[in-house]
Amino acid sequence: MATKPMQGVKILEVAQFTFTPSAGAVLSDWGADVIKVEHAVTGDAQRGLQLGVGGAAAGSFQPLMEHPNRGKRSIGLSLENPDAREVLYALAKEADVMLVNFLPAARQKLKIDVEHIRAQNPDIIYARGSALGNKGQERENGGYDMTAFWTRTGSAWGCTPPDAPKMIGPPAGAYGDSIGGMTIAGGIAAALFARERTGETSEIDVSLLSVGAWATALSVSNALALGVVQEPQRFDAISATFNPLVGTFETSDGRAINFTMLQAGRYWADTCRHLELDELIDDPRFATVESLMDPVNTAAAATLIRDKMLTKPFDEWVERFRTLEGQWAAVQNPLEVGHDPQLRANGYIQTVLDADGIERELVANPVQFDNTPPELTRGPQFAEHTDEILMELGMDMDKILELKLGGSVT
Repeated sequence: MATKPMQGVKILEVAQFTFTPSAGAVLSDWGADVIKVEHAVTGDAQRGLQLGVGGAAAGSFQPLMEHPNRGKRSIGLSLENPDAREVLYALAKEADVMLVNFLPAARQKLKIDVEHIRAQNPDIIYARGSALGNKGQERENGGYDMTAFWTRTGSAWGCTPPDAPKMIGPPAGAYGDSIGGMTIAGGIAAALFARERTGETSEIDVSLLSVGAWATALSVSNALALGVVQEPQRFDAISATFNPLVGTFETSDGRAINFTMLQAGRYWADTCRHLELDELIDDPRFATVESLMDPVNTAAAATLIRDKMLTKPFDEWVERFRTLEGQWAAVQNPLEVGHDPQLRANGYIQTVLDADGIERELVANPVQFDNTPPELTRGPQFAEHTDEILMELGMDMDKILELKLGGSVT
């Protein structure tokens, strides 16, 4: 049985798309009861959205919705309607955390900003996810991970060689969103801990801009310290420039394998043996750490490794390197990642039953408690739990029907 450290915690989520809702998904994995509020007519704007091959729906199972919404319950509320807002306030009174990603003007218009919610529940933790933060001239501007996380904060710059025909985009859909959601979840966990210890509640702010800057912090801090920017490497450059065992090398079938052996002297001989380059072990150019790290010798060694790597296909090198002492990794595609034996051995891929009773697989959140993977359940269908949630608030079917006929709930 998986440990559920958030068991008994109630989260009220008024958010859509992936960034902020993915925080609710992580908290749900950890045992929280997460109620997802969707608009009574349109639902989460991400429902039905398809992004590339990975966005294609398979029956009721839509990864774009399942990933950030696994384990939640859904209620449909038209928050512009005062009766629906009263339902939200009733839910807020019982919640430990309110999780939102609406922009400031929308929060004020719908009366769901921190002062409105704290008037119902002074102890509630109020967590905001945004594109650009809750302060500054751009606080009212929206954005996605492509803009606020990837492009604006340096990841696109660092990944795009100067001779590239176009900007290199994120390696996966919702890339910054998923990282950012995990960050929000951690902030909420810390706020819950602090409230338990001190009795004081918190407001939490996490933006895609802040998470993106944190991800590129070393480059940004170096640039600020030195006042200069290091250009990304060109496409045709050998990536090993200061250490021949740090670089990415192409195989004979066009795949790639990365070496990141920061202690070149320690791993040089073993790597040479695995590459069938035994003659280089005692080569005077590479025989000591000092000679190996000399820029001229580093370039020569990297070229010899590159040429050797081009003589065998990817699968053959992967098999040979299984006994390699140094640090290396195959450059895998998403399907290979999903079937990676090491991921599966650790429970990083988990099975869920979708709404049609079909077994599907999702990536688990990266945190495990007591050596046990989280137990995942599917995301909710649109407004699936409306009646159930309203009944928990003490409403009978006559009252629920009245709300439905008035357009307040779905």
